[in-house]
Amino acid sequence: MNAIIPTQVTLDQTAGLLHITWTDGRECQYPVSPLRMACPCVECRGGHERMGRDYEPANLLDLVSPRPYAVQRLEIVGNYALQFFWDDGHNSGIYTWDYLYRLCPVERP
Repeated sequence: MNAIIPTQVTLDQTAGLLHITWTDGRECQYPVSPLRMACPCVECRGGHERMGRDYEPANLLDLVSPRPYAVQRLEIVGNYALQFFWDDGHNSGIYTWDYLYRLCPVERP
């Protein structure tokens, strides 16, 4: 099985965008505040009983953030994910490549 993985990951802190280019050629620009709202960790998803269920907004751009968030630091986790260190002190969400690929924002015409 050939997994789709990033070939390039760039964080533009000034614009508040995460840019990812994938091995299939797809390019995605993720606004960071909605990414914070889509955090996959148990705390953000509402407890262990909700874990294991897919959580995906229909469109990342539809998520409304209560405030603008910023990424203080970004780290690659193994060969499979990113860990965000947010300006609100949160850092327990592990965003897998698969999850990020599925979250690629869909621009509306």
